[in-house]
Amino acid sequence: MFDLKNILRPNIAALIPYSSAREDFKGEAEIFLDANENALGSATASHALNRYPDPMQIKVKEKLAKLKGIDPSAIFLGNGSDEAIDILIRAFCNPGKDNIIILPPTYGMYEVAARINDVVVKAVNLDKNLQLDLPGIDSAIDKNTKLIFVCSPNNPTGDIISKSDIEELLKSFNGVIVVDEAYIDFADAESMLQEIGKYPNLVVMQTFSKAWGLAGLRVGMAFASNAIISVMNKIKAPYNVGALAQKLILDALDNSNRVSEMASVLKNERKMLAERLPNFSFVKEVLPSSANFLLVKTNNPGELYDFLISHHVVVRNRSSLPLCEGGLRITVGTPDENKKLLSLLSIFDKKSNP
Repeated sequence: MFDLKNILRPNIAALIPYSSAREDFKGEAEIFLDANENALGSATASHALNRYPDPMQIKVKEKLAKLKGIDPSAIFLGNGSDEAIDILIRAFCNPGKDNIIILPPTYGMYEVAARINDVVVKAVNLDKNLQLDLPGIDSAIDKNTKLIFVCSPNNPTGDIISKSDIEELLKSFNGVIVVDEAYIDFADAESMLQEIGKYPNLVVMQTFSKAWGLAGLRVGMAFASNAIISVMNKIKAPYNVGALAQKLILDALDNSNRVSEMASVLKNERKMLAERLPNFSFVKEVLPSSANFLLVKTNNPGELYDFLISHHVVVRNRSSLPLCEGGLRITVGTPDENKKLLSLLSIFDKKSNP
């Protein structure tokens, strides 16, 4: 049975977090002389940013909680989802002793964050259907396994991982299951978000970088039990989300209908590309996708990649990853960008088959 006390690092359990000036005083005031800020203002004329931001992003969480249908205390906001990944590893994994499990092909930062923290990484490849290899995962788990990262929709393949398989892991594993839903807004499948109350060892990550179109702000979300969120807040930097980012996120939350509108356009473009791409002779397979990209398996990924680069179009070569042989990951662009891409691919096809 999952027990947070059993997997939390002892030094983290005993940690007294840094208390910032804005946490010591949470009320309204006219004169702030507590945080050694520059009382004269900012060097920029466009925004007054001389005051520290809300360290707990209360207004953002309250508005986001209404949209997601959960309690604000179940939300962590960070400097991108990468901060949440790093904090989870630092919270639960003792360096040089504990391990995490990743499920290649998958998002690379799980492994990078673990290596930085001197945490062992065990890799259990997805099966041939790009789903969880549950027996393989079960065999890889040992007494020092603290976290399993599941990316769904998966990056770079775009597939949705079976919810029932994830729930099986949640029931059987005494550590934390992290479900990364960065691309969930492009999927027809349901989020795992509403399962948080049912599973105390579930963390769901989402982001403002993809469907919300706010990658430049670097704001990620993690949702979990109050106990796990409290641990994450204890570890995070005092002011990890800037004032300008919080303001713009609040503005975006007031315009959430725009997200579904953009997602709808991109899903239609994704469908169009998925239908057109197999017509090229060099394309072996286009994997079904629930994200805003397609993994396209080709006969000559390196040559095609270089050709597109020479015409100022950048895609991602993922052909070296397990189960992605020959694969280029192509983000769904605007309608005009997608037309240009298809035009270039037609030229490449004729060049390859004179």
